[in-house]
Amino acid sequence: MVLLVRALVTQARHRVRDGACGVAPMGEESMTKNEAKKEIATLRESIDHHNYRYYVLDSPEISDAEYDRLLRRLSELEHEYPGLVTPDSPTQRVGATPLAAFREVKHSSPMLSLSNAFDEDEIREFDARVRKLVGEARSFRYVAEPKLDGLAVEIVYEKGILSVGSTRGDGVTGEDVTQNLKTIRSVPLRLRPGKLGAVPSLLEVRGEVIMRLAAFRKLNEEREESGEPPFANPRNAAAGSLRQLDSSVTASRPLEVFFYGIGRAEGARFASQLEVLTSLPTMGLRVDPNFGLCDSLDEALEYYRRMEAKRDKLSYEIDGVVLKVDDFGLQEELGTISRSPRWALAAKFAARQETTKVLDIVVQVGRTGALTPVAVMEPVSIGGVTVSRATLHNQDEVDRKDVRVGDTVVVQRAGDVIPEVVSVVTSKRTGKERKFVMPDRCPVCGAKAVRLEGEAVSRCTGMACPAKLTEAVFHFASRRAMDIDGLGGKIIAKLIEAGMVKSVADLYALDKQDLLKLERMGEKLAENILASIDRSRKTTLSRFVYALGIRHVGDHLSRVLAAHFGTLEKLVAAGRDELEAVPEVGPQVAQSIASFFAEKQNVRVLEKLFANGVRVSGERRAGGRAAGKLAGRSFVFTGTLEGHTRKEASSLVEALGARTSSQVSSNTDYVVAGKDPGSKLEKAKSLGVKILTEKEFDRLVG
Repeated sequence: MVLLVRALVTQARHRVRDGACGVAPMGEESMTKNEAKKEIATLRESIDHHNYRYYVLDSPEISDAEYDRLLRRLSELEHEYPGLVTPDSPTQRVGATPLAAFREVKHSSPMLSLSNAFDEDEIREFDARVRKLVGEARSFRYVAEPKLDGLAVEIVYEKGILSVGSTRGDGVTGEDVTQNLKTIRSVPLRLRPGKLGAVPSLLEVRGEVIMRLAAFRKLNEEREESGEPPFANPRNAAAGSLRQLDSSVTASRPLEVFFYGIGRAEGARFASQLEVLTSLPTMGLRVDPNFGLCDSLDEALEYYRRMEAKRDKLSYEIDGVVLKVDDFGLQEELGTISRSPRWALAAKFAARQETTKVLDIVVQVGRTGALTPVAVMEPVSIGGVTVSRATLHNQDEVDRKDVRVGDTVVVQRAGDVIPEVVSVVTSKRTGKERKFVMPDRCPVCGAKAVRLEGEAVSRCTGMACPAKLTEAVFHFASRRAMDIDGLGGKIIAKLIEAGMVKSVADLYALDKQDLLKLERMGEKLAENILASIDRSRKTTLSRFVYALGIRHVGDHLSRVLAAHFGTLEKLVAAGRDELEAVPEVGPQVAQSIASFFAEKQNVRVLEKLFANGVRVSGERRAGGRAAGKLAGRSFVFTGTLEGHTRKEASSLVEALGARTSSQVSSNTDYVVAGKDPGSKLEKAKSLGVKILTEKEFDRLVG
C-alpha cells in the first residue's frame, strides 16, 4: 500500500500540467540542474507577469487554477533544487519562523504627518497660504488622491529586490515587518523596469496597507463564529493583521497595499507627484486609480466633493482626500513646519457619527447559531443613510461599553459596514436605564444557548433551529457526513421554504411527489436524490457524529469518538469527565458534546431519524480503542514528506490504530520529520519524543 501511494504521488508530480502556459512539462528525474534553472526562471517571469496583470492592471490573463499550477510547479522545482531558491522568488512569501519581537527601522527621511482641514473654508485657507509663499505670479497645480484609512508603510527595494519593509511608527522610526509585507500578494518581491527603462539601484516607496470592506466583514464573521472578538473597523483589522509576530497569520488575512509616494531614490529621478503615480504602476507597484490632477483651487474643491459623494461606493474605506503641490522643486521650496509639509494637506470628510437613544437590545441568531445582541435605536441619519439598528457583537462588548436600554449613545457608520455603538453618553443617564443580559435560551427555537469556555459568543445548541437550519441540513448532507448526492444548497433552501424540511430527520420522510413540487425539479433528478437519501440511511458512527454538526467536532474527532465509544448510545450517555478522558478531547470540546446531547430538541431529532429508518453501525474496537499494531500511539508530522501527503500519512497510522495530533506534547509517541521541519522538531527533542525519518516511518507502518 505504501509503495502504491508513493508511486501515485510521484506520477502526480511528473504529470504534464503547464503546457497551456508555455512551461515545459518535464519530469524531475530527467531534468539537469541547468534545465531546472531555466524553467525556474521562466516560471518566475510568468508568475511576476500574471501578478502584474492581476494586481496592478486589474486585467488577468489566466484563471486562478492556472496560476496555482504555475506556482505549484515552481515550488516543486525549488524543493528539488534548494540551491536555486532566491529571496525574490514568488514561493518565498510565507514561511519565516515567528519573531520574538519587531526590531526598529529608522527611515532615511521622515514619513511626515499631514495638517488637516475639515471643511472647504479650511482648504481655501491652505491654498491661500501656499500662494502667498510661492508668490501670486507663479502658477502651480495640485495632485489630489483619496486619503486611505489604513496603516502607512515604507518598503525599500535594493537593485529591484525587496529588502526591508517597515511601519511608519513615529515618522522617524518604525517596526520591521518585512516578512509580513512579503505575504501580501499586491506587494511585488521584485520590481519591473517599467517606464524608467531600468530598475533603480535604490527605491524607498511608501504606501497604505488596507483591508477591503467585504473582506473585513467576512473576517469578522469568522472571528465571531470562532469565539474571537471582532475588529472595530477595517483600519484596526489591517493594522492588527500586519503587526503579527507570526507571518503565517498575516498571510491568512486579506490585506492589500496602494502606493502613493517615495522617500529616497537612487538611479531614478522624479520631477513631480504625477510622475511618481504614473511610474510606480509600470514597476509593479499599484496606486489608487482615483487620483486626479487639479489646475486650480476650484478643481481641487470639485475633486473633494466628488470623492465625498463617491466614498460609499468604494470597496475600501477613505476618510478624506490628500492635496499635494505637484512639482517636487516647489515642494522643496515650501519646506516643512514641525513634522508637517507646507505643500500637502489632508482634507477630511465630515465625521460619520451621531448620537441617538437605545430603545431596546434584541438578540439575532446567525446561520451557525451564534447569538448577537443588536441595539434598536431611535432612527438617526448618518452620512445620508437612516440608521436604526447597530451591532453590539457579544455580551463582553456590551459589558465593556456598558450599553443599557435607554442610554444615549454615539453611533458610527463606516461605508457599508454594519453600524456600531461607539460609546455611551453617561452624562445623560437618568437612572431608569436597564442592563442587558444574554438569554440562556435561543430566542428563535428555545433550545439552550451555551457559551463555551474561552469563547466570547453564545450559541444555540438546537440542531433544528430555523435560524441555522439551512446550514445544518447542508452540513448533514455533505460528502464527509451522510453523503447525500444531489442535495445542494438551492434545493435545501427550497425544501425549507416550502415547509417540507423542519429538521434533518424530515429528509428521510420525503417522497417523489414532494420533490416534484419544487421549481425546476425533474423526475430523474427527484429519483436520484431519493435514491441517494435511501443509501444514506445506513451509515457509520463516525460519519453520523460528524453529520450532527456538534461545535468543535470535525471529521477527525468524529473518528476518535467513534473508535473510543463504539456505539452512539455510549457516546450520548457520556458525561463531561468521561468525554475529557478521550485523547484529543479537552474541556471545551467535552462541554460542547455534552451540551448538544443534553438538549431535548436534539434528542427528538435523533429519535425521528431512527424512526425514519436511519441505522448507525457501531465502530467498537478491541479494548475500546482501535485495534492494530500502533493502537494507542500518538503521531505528529512536521515538514514536507516526499512519499506521502500529510493526509495520506495520517490515514495510514489511524488505520493501524494510532491517532494524530497537530501539537507535540509529553503524550506524543512519535514525531515524523520531513524536509524543512518546523519548531515542532525542536520541541520533540526537548521533550525526548522519538523522532522518525520518513524511511523509518515507512518501515514502521510496513
